[in-house]
Amino acid sequence: MKFLNQISEYAKETVQSAKYIGQGLSVTFDHMRRRPVTVQYPYEKLIPSERYRGRIHFEFDKCISCEVCVRVCPINLPVVDWEFNKETKKKNLKHYSIDFGVCIFCANCVEYCPTNCLSVTEEYELAAYDRHELNFDNVAMGRLPYKVTEDPMVTPLRELAYLPKGAIDSHDLPPGKQRAGQRPEEILEQMEQAETKQQ
Repeated sequence: MKFLNQISEYAKETVQSAKYIGQGLSVTFDHMRRRPVTVQYPYEKLIPSERYRGRIHFEFDKCISCEVCVRVCPINLPVVDWEFNKETKKKNLKHYSIDFGVCIFCANCVEYCPTNCLSVTEEYELAAYDRHELNFDNVAMGRLPYKVTEDPMVTPLRELAYLPKGAIDSHDLPPGKQRAGQRPEEILEQMEQAETKQQ
């Protein structure tokens, strides 16, 4: 009787072990069916999504030193240095900076800026050897943003969500294939063409 109990316990444990191995292998087989996500950086770079929030671009001439960006920032990050001009009775902006080593890239400053002097770019390469180099002043933030699609030295790769239906690997995408849906600039172009036809 004791021997039969031991055999039944052993059989139960064997079944349980096989079940756990099967669960682990199911995850493995699920990943085997997915597309490869390896990008040969820096020769290949993923194109950021349309709503990606990267480095913030700043236009010095548009800023009115209202400090709305500082008030809406969760960590009071932007530093706005200005002086009051008694003749014009307006603020004159002297210096503007954001420390991207501390920034959480929520883009509240961009959303609430009344003059649209701040905008979000696709730039995500902000690595530096010294964290103080991540404190961008108005000159560094005023630099035109880098775009993956405009760099002739880089092969831009689309994420799976932006590939055409049925396409799995963005490396072997035929040149004539279109992405799923349309980019915002394509929609805008269609709207402008429709307006010119109506007129």
